[in-house]
Amino acid sequence: MQFSANLGFLWNDLPLPDAIRAAAQAGFDAVECHWPYDTPAGQTSLALEEAGLAMLGLNTSRGKTGENGLSALPGRVAEARAAIDRAVEYAVAIRAQSVHVMAGVASGPEAHDTFCCNLQYACARAAPHGLTILIEPLNIRDAPGYFLRTAQQAADIIQNLGLSELRLMFDCYHQQITGGDICCTFERLLPIIGHVQIASVPARSRPDEGELDYSYVLARIGALGWSRPVGAEYRARSLTEHTLGWLPTYRAIPVRPSPQANA
Repeated sequence: MQFSANLGFLWNDLPLPDAIRAAAQAGFDAVECHWPYDTPAGQTSLALEEAGLAMLGLNTSRGKTGENGLSALPGRVAEARAAIDRAVEYAVAIRAQSVHVMAGVASGPEAHDTFCCNLQYACARAAPHGLTILIEPLNIRDAPGYFLRTAQQAADIIQNLGLSELRLMFDCYHQQITGGDICCTFERLLPIIGHVQIASVPARSRPDEGELDYSYVLARIGALGWSRPVGAEYRARSLTEHTLGWLPTYRAIPVRPSPQANA
């Protein structure tokens, strides 16, 4: 099985280009990030080329201090679309594969309609570049009030919009807190999943700790044919290099290639 280092959490004490190089040296197969915008795209692209890694994805802006995205906020459409434009442009410049459109703190039918309209806009912007647009449910403990709360809510939006560019970010950490039933939920939603992330529960630390047995979970995911890199999005309690004891073990988990899992 392959793994991607989420540089929003791992090596986040380093400038982004140095973090990319550190991930390559540690043996990761790819990288992903949250908000790379303070680093010129040219520097990021050069580091990726030197490291021989792909950037799987990045996030749209969180917005103002204390906000957690803009795209479901009624009355903030212009700002949300400017954030989408910026994310798509940066992703294209560094040859990233996806953009995670952050919904923000909102609720109700107007927020739902606003989010869907902005997702249509994001997919239209992404389509000419072959980019995937991801949406991710966040648990209410870590992200109280976040619009997108459950995998089913996200699945309903994806299925109702019917846009080929739009997919689900399946974060096992958030799913375990929100609804559990990781493996069955993953299998049911596999046709619309665009990326997978892992971290321990409840501490969101290295994945070989806590209540989730990722040796089992990842073996099930691999048996279903998931052969893309799985994102390691966890908080390192010490130097990142000292938290990677899980990586060789999980890399040895076999994967059964499946066109459905990687479409």
